[in-house]
Amino acid sequence: MLPDCLSAEGELRCRRLLATATARLRARPASAAVLVPLCSVRGVPALLYTLRSSRLTGRHRGDVSFPGGKCDPADQDVVHTALRETQEELGLAVPQEHVWGLLRPVYDPQKAPVVPVLAGVGPLDPQSLRPNSEEVDEVFALPLAHLLQTQNQGYTHFCQGGHFRYTLPVFLHGPHRVWGLTAVITEFALQLLAPGTYQPRLAGLAHPKEPLASPCRASSTPGLNKGL
Repeated sequence: MLPDCLSAEGELRCRRLLATATARLRARPASAAVLVPLCSVRGVPALLYTLRSSRLTGRHRGDVSFPGGKCDPADQDVVHTALRETQEELGLAVPQEHVWGLLRPVYDPQKAPVVPVLAGVGPLDPQSLRPNSEEVDEVFALPLAHLLQTQNQGYTHFCQGGHFRYTLPVFLHGPHRVWGLTAVITEFALQLLAPGTYQPRLAGLAHPKEPLASPCRASSTPGLNKGL
């Protein structure tokens, strides 16, 4: 059964669990931060994602991501970075008091930490947002109930030089496939929001603190990740 993630009790539980790590991570420098927007779409708890513009440069153009970007010298901390980038990309202003806390960092291709910032953004219609077309092609939400269904969960094996390196989660059967570091952050969020419901398929496997390699072809679990 899906817990009431949007209730006051659910929010307080998450804030308490994240409090120590949040205080520690806000005091540390980071290369970038992303906002993990927990919203309600027609009364259904969901996470909000973006599809990066195909006009961007770099290997991740056209990928699914959370709103965010590099830390600016003028930013007070990673929370400020995540909120600023979200407003710049989506036109969505999220008050700092709506931030619940910071999740475990992930690592970008330069091995620098990227800090996920979890925030409750309230009732939202993704179609009402006016994203910056230079950075975002599309905005969409995935209900937590969808992400928690095992048939929508899989994994991707990553290889380098023809050899297996590591495995990451992937979330399927939505408007777009959620994979890579965005899927890792999604998994962190689900572990916090639905601890009795979400069971990581990759429990015990360390996520990489190095650049993502290329997905291995024909390496996915049958029926779970056929898109590679």
